[in-house]
Amino acid sequence: MTRLRWPNWMPIDPYIVLLLGTVGLAALFPARGTGATVASGASTAAIAFLFFLYGARLSTREALDGLRHWRLHVTVLACTFVVFPLLGLAARAAVPVLLTQPLYQGLLFLTLVPSTIQSSIAFTSIARGNVPAAICAGSFSSLVGIVLTPLLAAGLLGNSGGGFSAHSLVDIVLQLLVPFVAGQVLRRWIGPFVARHKKVLGLVDRGSILLVVYAAFSEGMVQGIWHQVSPARLGALLLVEAALLAVMLVLTWYGARALGFGRGDRIAIQFAGSKKSLASGLPMASVLFGAHASLAVLPLMLFHQMQLMVCAVIAKRRARDLPEEDAGADGSAAPAAEGRSQDRVLR
Repeated sequence: MTRLRWPNWMPIDPYIVLLLGTVGLAALFPARGTGATVASGASTAAIAFLFFLYGARLSTREALDGLRHWRLHVTVLACTFVVFPLLGLAARAAVPVLLTQPLYQGLLFLTLVPSTIQSSIAFTSIARGNVPAAICAGSFSSLVGIVLTPLLAAGLLGNSGGGFSAHSLVDIVLQLLVPFVAGQVLRRWIGPFVARHKKVLGLVDRGSILLVVYAAFSEGMVQGIWHQVSPARLGALLLVEAALLAVMLVLTWYGARALGFGRGDRIAIQFAGSKKSLASGLPMASVLFGAHASLAVLPLMLFHQMQLMVCAVIAKRRARDLPEEDAGADGSAAPAAEGRSQDRVLR
């Protein structure tokens, strides 16, 4: 039986279609009363399970081996957790002319979340860049982000985003950090099982995130916060995010060149340093913002789709720019992985 695949020419990530469908479902049939309580509890459990799986998947040995390329990883971390937040703070000038305060808070939160893993690997592979570096850089970013993103949110968002408090910090530890550490501890025993059932658990990942989105947007509908967003404001948000992505793509590429990195490393830095993780950001926003999570994750959802579309074009162009006789040099990956990589762009 032939397996159905999303057409390669289709510019929209199919998972984004599911996310938008979930938002529409929450708009039409928001969870209320007992249903809202059940959805909230299920969402909390799903978030904990997601980070448990993240911990179970991350190979400690691979992460330690990657430390040998510390300059590249420090560069990616600086782009993700220093340059991005600084640009987010600079975007404050767009309030209130272009963005409302709630949309700006969501945009600022977007700049604080970790980088992607699988999409960074996929696009680095397509562009024939340094794939092992992209793997380690994405993993380090996700690991550091579990701790650093909440701390940055506490310092930069304060009480304005969704009421970040000591209670929120406890929730972060219990729902994100503790399950992640448990997954790392148990990886010795459950690692082979996780590897064997990677596809099934990947579906569980995505289903869990859809549940988190439904619960967040249902609560937003009940609270009536969607009346704060107009089509003009959404258009302005897209323009601001396009500018943010363009600046990061230029900085990561030419900045890496100025720092003396080779072509393969520059590709890994550009893709790992210019993108933000929807898979990590959605659960974190649900914990941090509570009833305001729907508006907080809207900029992240839009940015996620934008980065996939733009980076897909850049990756294919980078692959064409590399002469065939140079393929595999400079830490670059063979192009054979392109077909396998295009289907794995969630994180």
